[in-house]
Order: sequence, then structure tokens, then C-alpha cells
Amino acid sequence: MSYTNFTLDIDADGIALVTWDMPDRSMNVFTEEAMLELNAIVDKVASDASIKGAVITSGKDTFSGGADITMLQKMLSKFAADKAKDLDKATKALFDNAGYMTGLFRKLETSGKPWVSAINGTCMGGAFELSLACHGRVAADSDKVKMALPEVKIGIFPGAGGTQRVPRLTDQQQALQMLTSGQTLSPQKARSMGLIHEIAEPTKLVETAKAMIKNGLKPVAPWDEKGFKLPGGPVYSVAGANLWPPAIAILRRETYGNYPAAAAILKCVYEGLLVPFDTGLRIEQRYFTEIMQTREAAAMIRSLFVSLQELNKGARRPAGVPETKFKKIGVLGAGFMGAGIAYVTAKAGIPVVLLDRDMDAAAKGKAHSDSLISDQVRKGRAKPEDKDRLLSLITPTADYADLAGCDLVVEAVFEDSGVKKDATEKAEAVLKPAAVFASNTSTIPITSLAKNSARPKNFIGIHFFSPVDKMMLVEIILGKKTGDKALATAIDFVRAIKKTPIVVNDTRGFYVNRCVLRYMSEAYKMLIEGIPAPMIENAAKAAGMPVGPLALTDETAIDLAQKIMKQTMRDLGDKAVDPKQMTLINTLVDTHGRFGRKNGKGFYDYPQKPAKKKLWPGLKDLYRQLPPEEVDYEELKQRLLVTIALEAARVMEEGIVTDPREADVGSILAFGFAPFTGGVLSYIDGIGAKKFVKIAKGLQKKYGGEFKAPKLLLEMAEKGETFYERFDPYARSEAKKAA
Repeated sequence: MSYTNFTLDIDADGIALVTWDMPDRSMNVFTEEAMLELNAIVDKVASDASIKGAVITSGKDTFSGGADITMLQKMLSKFAADKAKDLDKATKALFDNAGYMTGLFRKLETSGKPWVSAINGTCMGGAFELSLACHGRVAADSDKVKMALPEVKIGIFPGAGGTQRVPRLTDQQQALQMLTSGQTLSPQKARSMGLIHEIAEPTKLVETAKAMIKNGLKPVAPWDEKGFKLPGGPVYSVAGANLWPPAIAILRRETYGNYPAAAAILKCVYEGLLVPFDTGLRIEQRYFTEIMQTREAAAMIRSLFVSLQELNKGARRPAGVPETKFKKIGVLGAGFMGAGIAYVTAKAGIPVVLLDRDMDAAAKGKAHSDSLISDQVRKGRAKPEDKDRLLSLITPTADYADLAGCDLVVEAVFEDSGVKKDATEKAEAVLKPAAVFASNTSTIPITSLAKNSARPKNFIGIHFFSPVDKMMLVEIILGKKTGDKALATAIDFVRAIKKTPIVVNDTRGFYVNRCVLRYMSEAYKMLIEGIPAPMIENAAKAAGMPVGPLALTDETAIDLAQKIMKQTMRDLGDKAVDPKQMTLINTLVDTHGRFGRKNGKGFYDYPQKPAKKKLWPGLKDLYRQLPPEEVDYEELKQRLLVTIALEAARVMEEGIVTDPREADVGSILAFGFAPFTGGVLSYIDGIGAKKFVKIAKGLQKKYGGEFKAPKLLLEMAEKGETFYERFDPYARSEAKKAA
């Protein structure tokens, strides 16, 4: 039999080498076809008396990314379509489909022939579950080898035996930590946990795997042998009593009950370890079927896997524009932001010229990269030669002539129109005609800045978030005259530095900052109402936000919030800012000198480490405090999410963001909008436009006009539409192809 996705070669010793190498894919993934082929190979190995055992490895640089998540999406779509006709039948079909991979791996494990997984690169999800079902596991001694069961990060969990095999191979505490966090393991860590057996030189990986079979590897999993005992002892033991109650409490503390998949992992492990292995697999399959039906799973799979991948692959890139291969990038301004942009550019292997007013300032910017990469070397995440290579790519300068030959220049100078005008004119004087000029601005409209350019078609906004090396999102802002070449080049650059691009039309605050400012503003209102600051911060975290709005204001700086408010009033009039909120910020900055984390005093106090930050006690003296029992805590959570979502809906109505994928992914990557919802628009879609509008009207009646639903939402509520129906990104893609 011939195979499309695998090759099967039997050597003179009777050992089969199964090489996974899917055509037309950069990475192997489990598709229906791949699983059917592997099933046939398992049958072949088991039935052929001349085959002594099998080694499975990859023909690519990576082993496998696991299951094709779009396959799961199809399962969910079919379930959604069928459940209206017959819920029981649809659920049974979902259960059976969810169990196919489980059955395949168990068949391999009990086939009577020894199997060894030879892991030569990234091995994630279902691929690592396949490896765990093999009787032996060997990983290459390489930085490229990373193993994980990361499914919880997209709202599901390892449902092909992962929750049963991991805690039977390692102690339950390490198993729970790995499974509930999606922790990535190095070969050394995996071996110390007992999840792999050997680490081999990359060139001897298959040879080492075959040697395990030659040396008499038993074709029986530990849990299938009589007398098997769990590492670390049974659930009902002293060790179990010390582990499980705190584990449940820690999960609650970390997730606030917002992630059903994480809770299901604990249930699977706890219940599964009390019963025989095959019963444990059945328990896992039932919980997996349950989790697959949750709103959280559907939303997170769509936004954090499918949409994220599509955007990373350039879903919004104009068709027909040749891809830019960057030979040289210029960065104007070597401050914290510019230095960060230079670092990520050099890290991507692209030469970068870092320009500032004098060589001392430019050299200081390069020193920032030295500090960042040195920290990586110290932590073992980079090698000394990586540091030398990165720093050799950064050229500090004070001479604009050094920008000659740049394909793209990113301006990150002081947020002042005059300073930006001067930088633009000096840079364009030496740039080649085809070069693109990008401004990294967070407040000034790109269309107005483009007036300083002699070639506005090649002028675009590229808005990074701080710190650049850690924040994964980049907003690309189109001016009125920005051309396709500039957009394509900007997207190519963002992809080259391994960030996620979203495309935004020009407006004050663009997309992210408009939403973030609403989040902060609502917290200021709550303080003024007398709601205790700890309740505000805790409500935000319980709602799913990673950082409370007051802590976020401290991170971005309270005096910056003051500047933005004053600029808004100058541009739009005094009524554009709530005077009570202006008074609050002025009091903090002007009266108490509290600027935020940068001067150790903001809404929080920042003592020297290792002491942790704590809310400033003086906050409770600024306004009369409401007794906590008089505050509706659930409503606080709702207000913080709804105010952001309403602003996102306004942005869609105004045509600032046109693709719901970008709105959702952008909200999660930029400011951590409750990831379990799938993002701002998925949050509204999940509630339903009609119900959401009703909630907004109730909040408007109590708290004011910022909760007024835009006409777009009212119309969607009347028609029963979702954002993904009304602004279907795939319909637009198909229309482009047809054109």
C-alpha cells in the first residue's frame, strides 16, 4: 500500500521506519487522511511477522504541530448544524469523532509490537500524545526540540490520552502544572519528568530509537503491566491530600472559573487515576466532548488559533504586490520604543540603522539591545554567538545619510508633529523612491503626518506597543493616500519580526488605544462613585482581564493620561473629557506627584523588590467610600467589559476596523481582553446582539452616555446578526479571488 503523508521503510533488522512528511505543508498535522494512513500502518506493523517494531519520526525540521484545528472547527460546525435536529444523536457523533485519535493511539500502544517516537523538532498537542502512546521516546539534543500539550490555551484540553498518560508517567503535581498551563518542555525537562527516555545527537536520533527496539524494548505500556503504581503515589494518599485541595484552589485563583477546559483537566486527571486506564480514557473522552460544546472553546479556537494564524500569514495583505525581502531597515529615534524596534528587527536577522540626534543617544539605544540579549543568554535562552550576531546587525548613527538603501524606515521620535516633520523630510531626502516611510505614533493621525511626506502613497503608520520585545501585536494604520505597496511592505515587515499585524484606518487613538482608554475611564468613574479601588481591580481580573485598569494606567503613566486628556480637550473642546475625571488625574499628578510605576508612585505604591506593589492607601481619602456590601460586584465586571466592547462596535461602525478577526485578535494580544470570550466582538456575539443591547441600555440608564449602543448594534439586534455574519471576512476574500 502506498501512503501520501508517510513513508514506510523496513531495514535488514526488521525495524520499520515510519517517516511523517506531508506534501504541500510546512509542518505535519493530523488530518483525517493522515490518521487513516497511520491506522493502516499500525495494522501493517502489527500483522507482519517480519517487522520487529517501528520508529516514527518526521521528514521535516519539526516533528508535528498536532491536530489540524480546522478539523475540530468542522466537527463543531457539524455539531451545531445537527443538534437542532437531534441533540442526542449529534452529541453521540461528536463523542465518536472526538475519540477516533484516542482509539488510534491506544491501538498502537496495544499492538504487540514496540513503537519508538524519534522527536526531531517541535512536537505539540496530538503529536506529543502519539509519542506518549509509543513504548519508547527519544528526542534530539537541540534547541529546536520543544514538547507541549498546549490545548488549554485555545479553550480545549489534550483529549487523545494526554490527561491519562502524563500523570501515569510523572508525579501528579508536575502533570497538573504542565497540562493546565500548556507548559513547553525542553528535552532535558521532559526526561527529568519521565516523559521521554533518551536524548540523542540529532544525527543519531533514528539510530538511537532503533537501538531501543534491538535492545529488547517491551511492547507494553507501564500501566498495562500487573502491579503498576502511580509515580508519587495514589490520589487517596498523604501526598494526594496535600496536592489536590490546593490545586483546585490555585486553579480558581488563576482562572476565576472562566476557563472550563482547565477545570476539566483536573477532573480528568483526578477521576482517571482512580480507575483502570481504558476507563480513564473514556472519562477523558466524555469531558472532551463536553468542553467542545462550550462557547469558550468555539470562541478561543476561532480567535486564538484559526484567526491568529490567518493574520500571521498575511490575510490582510494586498494581492499582487511582490513580497519585500528586507536588506536594511532604518529606525529614527533611539529611545525606549525605537531601541525596542531595532532589537526585534535585528533579532529577525535584518540589518538596522538606529539613528538619533547624536552618537551617544544612538549608542544608548543599541545598549538596550545588548541588555535584552544578554539577559536571554544569562537565562539560557540564547547563546553568546546569538548575542554577537544580533549586535553586529545594529548600526548606531547620527547621520541621515546612513539611511540610504533602506527598504523601510520606522520613525519613533518624540510625539510632536514638528519633530516628526523634520525627521520625515530629512529621511526622505536620502531614501530610494520605492522605500516606505512608517510613523510609530499612538496619538497623531497618520493622514496629517503624511502631509509632511513628498510621497504620501508610501507613507503609513506602524504602531508598536511597549515593551516592543514582548508585545505581539502591531497596528498598521492607513492614511487616506496610503497605497497597496506601503501596506504590503508594512505587513511583510511585521511578519518578518514575528509579530501579528492588524490593519486599521486612520482615526484618533486608532483601535487599541480607543478601547483601552474606555477601560481606564470606566475605572476612574468607579473611583469617583466611591467604589473601593481593590474591588475595581479584582472585578477586572475576575472578568478575565490580565491587569486591572488602575494598574494599567500606572504602567502607561498617569501623567501621560493627563497629557492625552488635555490634548483631547484642546482638539475637541472641554466637553470631550469628563471634568471629574480630569480633576482626579490632576490631583494625582499635580497635587501628589504620582506619575505611575515610572516614579514608584501611582494608583499603586511600588516598594523596592522583593516587596510587591500595593494600592496607595490615599485613594480611599479622595472620595467617600461605599460600603463593599452596597456594590454590585457582578455589575462592576460587566461594566468593564461592556464599555470596551461598545467602543469596538463603534470602531466597526465607523469603518476603522473592517475585519472582525482583527478586532478580536487585536483586543486579546494588545490588552488581554478576556481571552476566554474570543475577543471583543466574539464577546458580543456570544451574548447575542439583542441581549447585549439590552444590557447596554440598562447600564446607560444608570451610568451615562458612554454605554449608548451605536446604530450598528441596534440594527444587528433587530436582524439577529453576529459580527462574523455581517462582516464575514471570508466572503470578502472569496470576492477578491473572483475579481
